[in-house]
Amino acid sequence: MKQLKYYLTAASALCVSTAFADQSLTGGPQVNGIDFQHPVTSIARDERDLNYMVMLICLAIGILVFGVMFYSVFKHRKSKGAVASQFHESTTVEIAWTIVPLLIVIAMVIPATKTVVAQQNVSDSYLTIKVTGYQWKWGYDYVDGPGKGISFYSTLTTPMSEIYGNAPKPNNYLLAVDHDLVVPVNQKIRILTTSMDVLHGWYVPSFGVQMDAIPGFIRETWFKADQVGTYYGQCAQVCGKGHAFMPIVVKVVSLPDYAVWVKTEQAKLKKDGGTLTPSGATS
Repeated sequence: MKQLKYYLTAASALCVSTAFADQSLTGGPQVNGIDFQHPVTSIARDERDLNYMVMLICLAIGILVFGVMFYSVFKHRKSKGAVASQFHESTTVEIAWTIVPLLIVIAMVIPATKTVVAQQNVSDSYLTIKVTGYQWKWGYDYVDGPGKGISFYSTLTTPMSEIYGNAPKPNNYLLAVDHDLVVPVNQKIRILTTSMDVLHGWYVPSFGVQMDAIPGFIRETWFKADQVGTYYGQCAQVCGKGHAFMPIVVKVVSLPDYAVWVKTEQAKLKKDGGTLTPSGATS
């Protein structure tokens, strides 16, 4: 019974985490939010704009199609003496309903393709970070650029008393970790993802970044945050009973502050023997 309770808690925690928040979390979930989280990268803004464009096109098509349909039904109803036309085919109509949808699809594909291509362009990166998924935490390794050699785990610190409802839930419920991923603002950050066990997904909505972490494979993406702040994400692939308990916290700081952080962390790593051990709740 205890194990069943744990499974049920894990399955529901991710879905209801924002429901307990008294206030929206800056850089994270919004209370009653129905739109994209505030974008802080060009890719995230492009993804939002593409979504708006496609939705508006679909809305226009729906209004046109249903408008013509309801008008025809009302205007040409039998009670007004309308008589159905008899015809076999119309080459003009067939050409129109082939060309018009094709043009609409092309209008959507061109900007979408540009965004997808941009997502894969990891050249000229300021630094490279390897992100490794574990059941149930994240490992970060700064493998190139300023901060090279820094390595640590990022583990959930939300206490079990909050998870089981024995303590009030803050607005960062299930989104607090012991070690934030720290990056500089206005710099291109290359992300390499992999996993040590099962499939995970590194997802930060405000960055417009979601990349699966697959065992035995290295995948890459990038982001360039243009606003200082703390941004939140979560594992985007169901990875077991602790799936809801592996949040992502990225702290974007100024370049001078990043340099100070690098110097501080390198000193800690030297003192601790090379790795920052998790200080949060164990999985």
